[in-house]
Amino acid sequence: MTPSSPAGSPTGAARGIDGELPVIGHHIGGETISAGQRHSPVRNPATGRETGRLALADADQVRAAVVVAAEAQQAWRRTGLSRRTQIMFRARQILEERRAELAATITAEHGKVLSDADGEITRGLENVDFCTGLMHHLKGEYAEQVSTGVDVHQVRQPLGVVACITPFNFPVMVPLWMVTTAIAAGNAVILKPSERDPSASLLIAQAFRDAGLPDGILNVVHGDKEAVDELLVHPEISAVSFVGSTPIAKHIYATSAVHGKRVQALGGAKNHMVVMPDADLDSAADAAVSAAYGSAGERCMAISVVVAVGDVADGLVERIRSRAQGLSIGDGADPASEMGPLITPEALERVTGYVAGATAEGATVVLDGREQTFDGEGYFIGASLIDHVTPGMKVYDDEIFGPVLSVVRVDSYDAAVDLINASRYANGTAVFTRDGKTAREFEFDIEVGMVGVNVPIPVPVGAFSFGGWKDSLFGDTHMYGPEAFNFYTRRKVVSSRWPEPSESQISLGFPTH
Repeated sequence: MTPSSPAGSPTGAARGIDGELPVIGHHIGGETISAGQRHSPVRNPATGRETGRLALADADQVRAAVVVAAEAQQAWRRTGLSRRTQIMFRARQILEERRAELAATITAEHGKVLSDADGEITRGLENVDFCTGLMHHLKGEYAEQVSTGVDVHQVRQPLGVVACITPFNFPVMVPLWMVTTAIAAGNAVILKPSERDPSASLLIAQAFRDAGLPDGILNVVHGDKEAVDELLVHPEISAVSFVGSTPIAKHIYATSAVHGKRVQALGGAKNHMVVMPDADLDSAADAAVSAAYGSAGERCMAISVVVAVGDVADGLVERIRSRAQGLSIGDGADPASEMGPLITPEALERVTGYVAGATAEGATVVLDGREQTFDGEGYFIGASLIDHVTPGMKVYDDEIFGPVLSVVRVDSYDAAVDLINASRYANGTAVFTRDGKTAREFEFDIEVGMVGVNVPIPVPVGAFSFGGWKDSLFGDTHMYGPEAFNFYTRRKVVSSRWPEPSESQISLGFPTH
């Protein structure tokens, strides 16, 4: 927790002396380690003020953490499934009890409003709930008498030590998507959170430790490119999970794969929401505003393009504009705020640039977030709405990751489908309609990994798995849910036969029965 948070400093944050800022350290083998030559500032985006100094691991520290994890994993993989299940239940209870502290930590370092932070925690806990059923998820298979006197069974076993590299925009949800399944499956984890908002990861690690997870199974190592690069090539790291931008996801996938690791690397997105002529425009406008501007648009599943079909565009744009211009924007810790700041001044500059360049590209800026002014040094910008956008414009082609919603006008359902299927991103999409046939055709026709029907942000519940297609996912396995247990385990097949000694004989032929 940053000093601005009511609960004080997080586990892993050492108070400075003589007025110095606290140092946020690593959590390795159950111990806090703040030593290091390099540090990075942690700031409150709502004020711009530095609230802590983050210790950045070098390659040697990463290697030391992997040694600790590998040693601890040897005992953990032998721990009974019932014992692991008990720890999952306790961790879930502790995280729930500390929900307010977690939410305040997210808001203080990320900037999102408290209600959004609380919702993030809920979605993360869904995966903890799913993992409490690990005895079912880790069941193997058995076939009797596959050949004369021969039985075959298959078991799931952990990979060993895995790396989880998580983004700034969901400092609780995404780590819980990854580490909970990895731990439940019997692995040890090196969690490398974003250096922008690192403290929530330490609270997660402490919750699992308090629940009885042995030291060394969940380690938090802070760092930048030097730490990440070591994780990607270290021979003891068996798998890498990543969520972030597409260019980095490609690098993570290519580097890890060439070093023999299993990889799931989730990249960027450009999510479209189709509004059909028969849709309820007020409901569609409510959904568009919520999905585009929530968390200041810093969501990989945010709606960034509304596709208006037929003659609905004018009425829809006006409804979105009137709602968006009335949003209350301010410090996420203020209960009155509906949208908080962007994460960094660099993010603010990038988003501002896209809005500034839209008119020159031929689009119409209906609502300009740059015109809204804010007191203080926070990284705030208002909501922007841009109409008459077409493919080829930067505001359409690029993942902006900010509160900017584009409107593309098309004549027909087929044109909407063609537009979305032509995108290099394929994370999520939605259609708003009151016609069941249209909805069913959209589900079938669209080439996107997650689809919503009158649901603008179709993030699956914890019993299903999350992930897109095309440049939104590198690797074959989606995140959390059933596919995650496949990712964090490998299957071993055992064939057994117990013949009488008198039945033994030499046979050089390939066994068939």
